[in-house]
Amino acid sequence: MLRKIDKNNKSFEDIKHIDENGVEFWYARELMPVLQYSNWQNFEKIIDKAKISCENSSISVFEHFIDVSKLSKRANNAEVKIRDYKLTRYACYLIAQNGDSRKKVIALAQTYFAVQTRKQEITEKEYCILTEDEKRFYQRNLTRKGNYSLNQTAKKAGVKILINSTIADIKVYIMEKRLMILLKERD
Repeated sequence: MLRKIDKNNKSFEDIKHIDENGVEFWYARELMPVLQYSNWQNFEKIIDKAKISCENSSISVFEHFIDVSKLSKRANNAEVKIRDYKLTRYACYLIAQNGDSRKKVIALAQTYFAVQTRKQEITEKEYCILTEDEKRFYQRNLTRKGNYSLNQTAKKAGVKILINSTIADIKVYIMEKRLMILLKERD
């Protein structure tokens, strides 16, 4: 949904950062143009509303909206300290929910997060109904595939080996599933 929508042709996933612990985050000043806000003061009002939503949900604002300062160069080469935030995915979601829904990009962002949430719910629900053998197989495949973020980054870079590896993993899963069924029928 949030694909290639700002003037610089950047998407939500394009501006994602990964810290030294492998945790994803976004900078508010990079998110601002993606959500088509041109004025920091107006965007910061949306951030403040999102913080209130977070606080009213009894969730720590400081864990999701981390104050950071950056140096910004002005036209005369003077450097000025400007305010920014490191945002979690949840913070970005709250910003989208509190944005101006008359803007098409905000409506798309709200839809994007609703779809992502639903995908996660389905994945968790499907995992819960797996047998213990299937859960072990699933965990083994996650370990084999490695870090999901790394896998996605490699895929964006055009590394087809990981895609082929995923297809091979699916084929192995189907074969193992068939084998488990055959073994159960035999017993």
